[in-house]
Amino acid sequence: MGHGNYSHAAHAALVADRASRPAGEVFSQRGCHALMDPRGLKVRESRDSADHPNSLGIVFALDVTGSMGDIPQILAKRDLPNFMKLLGACHIADPQLMFMAIGDATSDHAPLQIGQFESTAELMDQWLTWSYLEGGGGGSGSESYELAFYVLAQHTDLDCMTKRKKRGYLFMTGDELPYPAVSRHQIEALIGEKLDEDIPIEEAIAAAAESYHLFFLIPDLQRRGGCEARWRELLGDHVICMESPDDTCAVAAAIVGLTEGVLPSTDAVATALKAEGVARERVGAIVRALRPYADLLDPRAPAHPHASSSGAAAPSSWWRRLFG
Repeated sequence: MGHGNYSHAAHAALVADRASRPAGEVFSQRGCHALMDPRGLKVRESRDSADHPNSLGIVFALDVTGSMGDIPQILAKRDLPNFMKLLGACHIADPQLMFMAIGDATSDHAPLQIGQFESTAELMDQWLTWSYLEGGGGGSGSESYELAFYVLAQHTDLDCMTKRKKRGYLFMTGDELPYPAVSRHQIEALIGEKLDEDIPIEEAIAAAAESYHLFFLIPDLQRRGGCEARWRELLGDHVICMESPDDTCAVAAAIVGLTEGVLPSTDAVATALKAEGVARERVGAIVRALRPYADLLDPRAPAHPHASSSGAAAPSSWWRRLFG
């Protein structure tokens, strides 16, 4: 997938047309869309083409449980065109986006929904708004984020990786803990394939990290306390604690710019955001959220423990091998 040309003007017009509409009209699915149902899933492909010779696969895996419905709506009703515009400012010529929706496989009807990689505004928007915002979650303090890592490792194929050894990006949003392992029973029930045993989440992350830069975005500071420590054990400073869910697209685009070396510092991030019209108070919040990750990339930055005010532990040795 991923054919066709992107038009920012068309995307902005599409979003503006629905900006004031209620969420129930924008996200009208009342169950998993048949084309996002993972049953029988083979592979989701991000491919080069004549129009897009340097494709870069980017995945948004959105928690759509009850406490996390804001971010899909922010993307669909306002900010997704801004994300694409910011990527353009970072000289990312051929991004291809795929949307996933994540719930709780122990309780939800549609805990795993999977779109396709797309390059056009209309098709990106289609998969996003086809997502079923179930608004569930099991109340256990965990959601089935680990299923997304499994799908990326086992059921996606990126030309950016196979042809150029350049990893794609995963931006996972959430405010809960992951389950400790990918359940073989859930994989059989949801996808229809048999595993010999459960897969520890550490192994699922390691497999996905072979093809993707992995990031977990916590929507605001109030929700970091319940989940940040465990996610930092798993992903270190690839856990980004935002100050508002409104910053999701700008944070994600800036991460791509930092990782690709186009934005060499948080000062460069701030300059780029201001040039694109991002409000000053939001620029400050975005820079604060990104600073630990930016320092991770900067060999001149002073070393600091991978910890936070919530008491996050230092990452384990396997994390260090994966993420440096």
